[in-house]
Amino acid sequence: MLSKLKLNQLYFKDTQFVSLMTKRIFNVLLVANPYDAFMLEDDGRIDEKIFIEYMNLSLRYPPRFTQVSTEEDAWKQLGNTMFDLVICMPGSDNSDTFDIARQIKEKYPHIPLVVLTPFSHGIKERMEHEDLSIFEYVFCWLGNTDLLVSIIKLIEDKMNLEHDIKEVGVQMILLVEDSIRFYSSVLPNLYKFVLRQSQEFATEALNEHQRTLRMRGRPKIVLARSYEEAMDLYNKYQNNTLGIISDARYPREDKIDPHAGIRFLTEVRSRDPFIPLILQSAEVSNKEFALSCGAQFIDKNSKKMNIDLREAVSENFGFGDFIFRNPNTMEEVVRVHNLKELQNAIFSIPAESFLYHISRNHISRWLYSRAIFPVAEFLKQITWESLQDIDAHRQIIFEAIVKYRKMKNQGVVAVFQRDRFDRYSNFARIGDGSLGGKGRGLAFIDNMVKRHAEFEEFENASVVIPKTVVLCTDIFDEFMDMNQLYQVALSDADDETILRAFLRAKLPDRLVEDFFAFFDVVKSPIAIRSSSLLEDSHYQPFAGIYSTYMIPYLTDKYEMLRMLSDAIKGVYASVYYKDSKAYMQATSNVIDQEKMAVILQEVVGTQYGDRFYPSISGVARSINYYPINDELAEEGTVSLALGLGKYIVDGGLTLRVCPYHPDKVLQTSEMEMALRETQTRFYALDLKNMGQNFSLDDDFNLLKLPVKEAENDGSLNYIASTYDPYDMVIRDGIYPGGRKVITFANILQHDVFPLARILQLVQKYGQGEMRRPVEIEFAVNLNAAEKKGVFYLLQIRPMVDMKADLNEDLDAIPEDQLLLKSVNSLGQGIMDDIQDVIYVKTEGYSASNNQLIAYDIEKLNKRFLDEGKHYILIGPGRWGSSDTWLGIPVKWPNISAARVIVEAGLTNYRVDPSQGTHFFQNLTSFGVGYFTINAYMNDGLYNQELLNSMPAVEETKYLRWVHFDKPLAVKMNGKKKIGVVSFD
Repeated sequence: MLSKLKLNQLYFKDTQFVSLMTKRIFNVLLVANPYDAFMLEDDGRIDEKIFIEYMNLSLRYPPRFTQVSTEEDAWKQLGNTMFDLVICMPGSDNSDTFDIARQIKEKYPHIPLVVLTPFSHGIKERMEHEDLSIFEYVFCWLGNTDLLVSIIKLIEDKMNLEHDIKEVGVQMILLVEDSIRFYSSVLPNLYKFVLRQSQEFATEALNEHQRTLRMRGRPKIVLARSYEEAMDLYNKYQNNTLGIISDARYPREDKIDPHAGIRFLTEVRSRDPFIPLILQSAEVSNKEFALSCGAQFIDKNSKKMNIDLREAVSENFGFGDFIFRNPNTMEEVVRVHNLKELQNAIFSIPAESFLYHISRNHISRWLYSRAIFPVAEFLKQITWESLQDIDAHRQIIFEAIVKYRKMKNQGVVAVFQRDRFDRYSNFARIGDGSLGGKGRGLAFIDNMVKRHAEFEEFENASVVIPKTVVLCTDIFDEFMDMNQLYQVALSDADDETILRAFLRAKLPDRLVEDFFAFFDVVKSPIAIRSSSLLEDSHYQPFAGIYSTYMIPYLTDKYEMLRMLSDAIKGVYASVYYKDSKAYMQATSNVIDQEKMAVILQEVVGTQYGDRFYPSISGVARSINYYPINDELAEEGTVSLALGLGKYIVDGGLTLRVCPYHPDKVLQTSEMEMALRETQTRFYALDLKNMGQNFSLDDDFNLLKLPVKEAENDGSLNYIASTYDPYDMVIRDGIYPGGRKVITFANILQHDVFPLARILQLVQKYGQGEMRRPVEIEFAVNLNAAEKKGVFYLLQIRPMVDMKADLNEDLDAIPEDQLLLKSVNSLGQGIMDDIQDVIYVKTEGYSASNNQLIAYDIEKLNKRFLDEGKHYILIGPGRWGSSDTWLGIPVKWPNISAARVIVEAGLTNYRVDPSQGTHFFQNLTSFGVGYFTINAYMNDGLYNQELLNSMPAVEETKYLRWVHFDKPLAVKMNGKKKIGVVSFD
C-alpha cells in the first residue's frame, strides 16, 4: 500500500501565504450624529483602541476611521478618499442616516455598508420599517471595540473566502444565526479566539515575517442568517468546512422555522460523519436533537454561554494542543503542541487511541486549523478505510511531516530557537543584524534550489546547503563593545597581540545554550567562516582575506564549546590583522564600517579514522576566460579536487573541467600530462587536534597528505583511475598496484553521479538570478556502496565582469612597440595610467629564493600603495602559490598595487596558465590583467632586453624596478585571451 501512495514522490509545494487575504479594509467611513459617534468612540479613542487590538493579535494594517455627521461632509470625504467600508449609526431621532446610506449605495455600489445600532426600544421599531437590503449586516453596539474588529474581519473574510479556499484550501467556520443581538456578541468572541489561536500556530513559522504571513491562513468565519444561505455555503465549501455552529430557530423558506437548525445539521451529518457540529439554543428541549445528530449542545440562557462556546470550539475544531485520548475512558494519553512534537510522538501513541483519532479525521483537522495545508490535504485523502494498517498509517504521517518540514525549512532564514532547531532545520540566524556577504549568498542559493524543481529530478543525488547558523553582525558589535576591544584592534599592534586580546575576551553568555543545541543536531566537524559586510559584496569581493577555522566534533561538549568560542574570536580578530588593514586601504574602505557575521556550518565530508574530508570539493565559475577546444567562454569552468577546498584556493593542481564537456579534460588527455598535472596531495581535517595552541594560521589543524593516504582510507572509489606501469596506460577505476591518479573519470565520463548536470543547473540559475557571472564553491559526499551522493552548495559570489569594449585587433600592433604580449591572458579592459614595471631578474634565478623575493616585493608594493600608484609585475612561475617551488608565495595584499601580473616561463621553468590562483576573485574585481608568457616557445613576447637597458629606480639582489616617462598602454581582450602592453 505504501508504494501505491508513492510517498517518496510526494512533492509538497510550500503554501503561498502571500497570496491570501489580499483584499483588505484600510479606510472606514463612519456616518453618525456627533453624540452617537462620541459614544462609540468613548471620548474619542477608536483609532487607538483598534490599533492596540490589532497589535495584540499581531495583525498588520489597522484601518483608519473617518467620522462624518452630515450629508455634505460624507460626500466631501467620499470625493477625497477611497473607502472600503461605510458604517452607519442611525440615531434615535428621525435622523437621515438611512437616506445618506441609500445615496452612497447608489453612487458607490461596490462599497459594503453596515448598520451599527445601540439597541433601544425606539430604534427597533424604526428599523422594522426600513429597507435593510442595501446593508451587508446589521450589528448591535454593546460598547465593546472588539465588535469593530469583528465587523472588519467578517467583511474581509467574505471578500477573500472564495479565492483563499481555492488557492490553498483555507478552512471555513460557519456560524448560522439570525438574532442580531446574539451574533453581535458571539462574533467578537469567536474572532478573538481564532486570532489568538492563529498567533499560537504561527509559531510554526521560522521568522517574524513568515509568522505574520502564516496568520493569513487562519480559518475564515462566515455568517449565514437563513437556512438557504447556510445550505448554499455548505454545498459550495463542504470540503473546506472546519466546523459549524448553528442556532435552532431561524428563517427557512422566508418563515421562522423553530427546527431549521436541526434540519440543517442533520443534513450535514448525513454527508460527513466526522465534521464537528455545535447547536446552540435557548430551548433546552433541543438538547435531545443535538445528541441525535452528534452535535454538542450549548444553552443560550447560560450565564457563561460565551465560555462554553469557546471551549466547545477549542475541543472540537482542532484548535489548541492535539490531545490523544483513550477511546473507552476519554482520558488524555498524549498531548502534542506542535508539528515537531507530533512527529516525535507518532510511534509511541497506543494503537487504540491512534485508531480512534485517524478514523475520525482528527489529525488532518488539527493540521488545517494550524494552516499546515499541504500535509492536511494529503492526510485527509488517506482514510482508515483505504489503508487499514496502523503501522503504515503512522509511517505515512511521520514521513509526510518530515517531508513538509524539510521543504518548509529550505530557502528560509529562520530565527534560531533552541527547542526548534533539529535535523530538518537548514538555516537559522542568531541576532538581528546582517548575515554578511557569505551568509546572504548562502541564504540566496538555498532559496534558489527550493524554487527550481529541476534540482529534485535526480534519482541518486540531492542538492542542499550544509546546516548553517549565522551569528549576525550585532553579536560582533556587542562582543567588541562589551570587551572594549576597539582600542587594541585599531592600533598598530601585531596580529599575534590582537589575536591574544580577542581570545581573552568573552562572548555573550546567552550563546552557550544555543551552541549546545547546535552541537546536538550537527554531529560532524564545524567550519567557522567569516561573513563580513564587505565580503562577496557585488563590486569588491573580499576573497580569502579573513580566517576560516574548522573544529572536530567531540562528545565532550564543553571542550567543543571552548574550541568553537576560540574559532569565533579568531575570525573576529582577523578583521583587524595587518593584511586586512592593507586590503582595506587598497580598496579605499574604512575599517570601522566593516562588521563581521560568523557562519557556523557543518563540514561536508566523511570520517576516516582520525581524518575528515569530502569526496570532492570544487569551485565553479560561470564564465571561462580560458576556453579550450570546443568550450565557450559562457559555458563556465569548474576546478575539482579530492579533500577540503583549501587545496583549490591555495592554487593546488586541480582538475579543470567544463560542465558541458565533462568527457574532454585537458589534463587527462595524455598519459604524461595526467601523471604530471593531476592532484598529488589533499587536505583533511585532523580530528585529533584539539586546538590547544590556537594560532593565527587558520589551517593549524589541517593535514596536507599524499593521495596514497586516501587510497588507504578507501575514499577513492569512482574518483580515481589507476596507472598500470606495465601496459603504460591509465585505467578508469581502482585496481591493485599502480599509482592512483585523481581523474574523477567515473563521475565525469561514466556518470556514476550527475555532477556535470547539477553544475550546469547551478551555474545557469546562479548567474541567471544574480544577473552576472558567479563563482560557486561546493563539496560532494559520495556513498560509493549505494552509488548515491549529496551535492552541497557552500557559497556563491559575483565575479565582477569587466565590460570595457575592445574593438581593436591586438594582433595588428607591431612587435617593436610591444613590451609584453600574451595569447593566454586573463582580464578584460584598457589601462593607460601605469608607468612602472617591477620584474624578477632571470639571470641566476633559482626557485629556492622565492620566499625572499616575496619579501622584497611586499616592501616595494607598500610604497606604491602609500602613493596611490600602480605597476606591472613580472616573474617566473605561479604567483601566489603556497608551494614555493611552483612560484613566488605572495599573498594578495603583498602585490595589491599591481595592475598587470605576468607569469613568465624560463626554458627550465615552464608555466602553465594558473587556474587556482588564490586571488582569481581579486583579479577580476579590480580588473587586474594576468598574463602567462613562455616566450622561448614563441608563446607570447617579453622584451626583457628593453627593461634591462633602462636605469633602475631601485634594484635588489632579485628584483629591478624601472620607470617609463610616458604611461604604458595595457589592452586585454578576455574572450579572445589576448593581452598586450605597448609603449610609444
